[in-house]
Amino acid sequence: SGAALCRVCGCLGPRCCGRCRRAAYCGPEHQALDWRRGHRRSCGQHAAGDDSADAIPEHNEFLFPEYEILIEPEEPEFPADSTDDEQGAEDTSKDVKEQEELGAVGISDEAFQSLDEETLEAMAKHETEEEKIFRMFKKQVAAEPEQIIRYCRGGEGPLWVSGENRPEEKDIPNCVCGAKRKFEFQIMPQLLNHLQVDSLGESIDWGTLVVYTCADSCGGGNEYLEEFIWKQDYSMGCT
Repeated sequence: SGAALCRVCGCLGPRCCGRCRRAAYCGPEHQALDWRRGHRRSCGQHAAGDDSADAIPEHNEFLFPEYEILIEPEEPEFPADSTDDEQGAEDTSKDVKEQEELGAVGISDEAFQSLDEETLEAMAKHETEEEKIFRMFKKQVAAEPEQIIRYCRGGEGPLWVSGENRPEEKDIPNCVCGAKRKFEFQIMPQLLNHLQVDSLGESIDWGTLVVYTCADSCGGGNEYLEEFIWKQDYSMGCT
């Protein structure tokens, strides 16, 4: 009963085995894979009335483990002690000023070697914009290490893992109804651990997957509509 699902991946299976007419598949690739991995042996059992051939095959490379998703509001982050903030701002301002002075003057290799220890330390501590974005991402994730989806439709934007490969407004196509799409939720990299994708030959990977949906919520909830997803990988500078 219900929709026919592919025996290999669990997606909708409009295609079926031409011999037994009972094993469903999403396409010819998974049908061929299932045939090689054992369906050729079990397919004939249908004639004898053996329903075990309908069971999920033992080769489940593409079947991910199932979990229950708990929905909880994200706790707001309380501001740190104001004294620490002021001190941090002062240190950051000092570092930036020193960097600007060094950049304005221009430092040759010989001059760089002659810099005093204090100046070198300040330069080493200087945080690039890319490093800052990744640090903020890690800080947010650390508060909810098991979080796999961040939902915030119509609120603040997504939590980016990198300053690179961010979409601009022109990169987000309008919905089929003509309305603009807006950020609704993002899928976090922690999901990769739960799916145990490291066991696959070529592992799936992403920094974050950001989903944009129709701002007018067209369709009335009567059918699935195609939305837009933006995949952002980790920057080469992130470690």
